[in-house]
Amino acid sequence: MNKSDLVAALAQQADLPQRKSEDIVNLVFETMGKALLGGDRIEIRGFGSFTVKEYDGYTGRNPKTGDRISVKAKRLPFFKTGKELKEKVDEAV
Repeated sequence: MNKSDLVAALAQQADLPQRKSEDIVNLVFETMGKALLGGDRIEIRGFGSFTVKEYDGYTGRNPKTGDRISVKAKRLPFFKTGKELKEKVDEAV
């Protein structure tokens, strides 16, 4: 499922116009992005949680040339699946 599929599903299930559904989905994603940028943790019970993990810089290697390179410290979003979602997916097997 991609973003447009999500918008279409919301429009159909909530009986909303496509444009309004798109605005709602965009608002949710923007709000989540701002929360993560601010260092907040997002938890959606039964689905999972989003956090930001910080990684220190390190010396790596360019696989093509073998040269040593310096990799800067970075912050990346991280998603941890919730127990209920894990169980639902496992039941489908």
